[in-house]
Amino acid sequence: MDYVFKIVPQMLDGCFVSFQVFLITIVLSIPLGILLSLGRVSGSQILQKIIGFYVWIMRGTPLMLQIFFVYFVLPSVGIRLPDFESALVAFVLNYAAYFCEIFRSGIQAIPKGQYEAAHTLGMNYLQTMRRIILPQVIRIILPPISNETITLVKDTSLVYVLAMNDLMRTARNLVQRDFSITPFIVAAVFYLIATLILTVLFERLEKHFSRYEQ
Repeated sequence: MDYVFKIVPQMLDGCFVSFQVFLITIVLSIPLGILLSLGRVSGSQILQKIIGFYVWIMRGTPLMLQIFFVYFVLPSVGIRLPDFESALVAFVLNYAAYFCEIFRSGIQAIPKGQYEAAHTLGMNYLQTMRRIILPQVIRIILPPISNETITLVKDTSLVYVLAMNDLMRTARNLVQRDFSITPFIVAAVFYLIATLILTVLFERLEKHFSRYEQ
């Protein structure tokens, strides 16, 4: 236990890096995903195809490959980003594609009669989405959003490929230095605690919104 208490401060530093990647990705990718989903269900065929192609690329290639692309390929065309920003760009673009499809499926699950009713009341497309459709969509998409959010917690470990001192890289460095697997066990505990917190949070949100079911 003495060894565990000794390495916890370093592990917490790694947790902070992982948490930053997680939080910024969530804050940026969900709004972007909503905007993309609105484009996917809009009447513009060109916009639907462009966004559909983007979603296909992001969902059809590994996140690690996308990280490598942002970090190693973009500099060849004059776009050079630091490690942290490269990871964020890849994570946000990747998760926005997944959130786009989640919101799209939620929007399309709403009966068309509600769109017609909103049109009768004189609401335009954006007003209909903001006031009527999206509030109902939230209840529908909470389970898949929960799954993607928990997956994101674990995917933050991929940033170690950019030599960022996240939780996993910190654990690996300690293992190599001290010849002990204990840091890996501590890292696993941190990930489990994070996913437990998110699981409880989303369960409470689902119970809250289930009260509005008819």
